[in-house]
Amino acid sequence: MAKESEKLNSYNIICTGTIVSGEFHTPGNIRIDGTFDGSISTKGRIIVGPGGKVSGKIACQNGEFEGEINAVVEVEQHLALKATTTVTGDIHTDKLSIETGAVFHGHCKMKPREAENSSKKDKK
Repeated sequence: MAKESEKLNSYNIICTGTIVSGEFHTPGNIRIDGTFDGSISTKGRIIVGPGGKVSGKIACQNGEFEGEINAVVEVEQHLALKATTTVTGDIHTDKLSIETGAVFHGHCKMKPREAENSSKKDKK
């Protein structure tokens, strides 16, 4: 039986030329170089390579996008949009980095910082 840490460090890979549709849930990391249409979630990291395409809903701990995303994206910690990516859809995340050249069409909602929340409460 695999340990929990081994599961989180492993990668599930959707290779170039592969098309997957439906629901995909895993505790480990995911790399998409093919096409995915549906709902995908992980407690780990999702990487969408330069040729990867995702449509639907994405939920993960951390993400790094280089391909084409047409989805609602929910990232617990950090999302990196690389220069080759195009994202169409709404993003909910704690931290967001966007490289020059990346394209983003949609809305972004970021989690409020704890320090800002506590200082606002202190002023009341």
